[in-house]
Amino acid sequence: MMVLVTYDVSTESEGGKRRLRKVAKECVNYGQRVQNSVFECLLDPAQFAKLKHSLCGIIDEEKDSLRFYYLGKNWKNRVEHFGAKEGYDPEGILIT
Repeated sequence: MMVLVTYDVSTESEGGKRRLRKVAKECVNYGQRVQNSVFECLLDPAQFAKLKHSLCGIIDEEKDSLRFYYLGKNWKNRVEHFGAKEGYDPEGILIT
């Protein structure tokens, strides 16, 4: 399933800046950054549970926010892209 992960981490303190880096690093492990604080993650249910648990453990719920948008298996019909930076297809061909 495709899950859109968005976050807003308060960076008013060094702890917040550290949390922001940790959240981004964890999201990079599971998906592709499509905006500054937005990741598209193609995950199976176990991977999603692990990511969600990890991210919820990193953020400070008093200061930060985290959102998961479940786009499901037919996610390609639910995503439109306009403007700079080409979209990508996580299910497409990988050329190295």
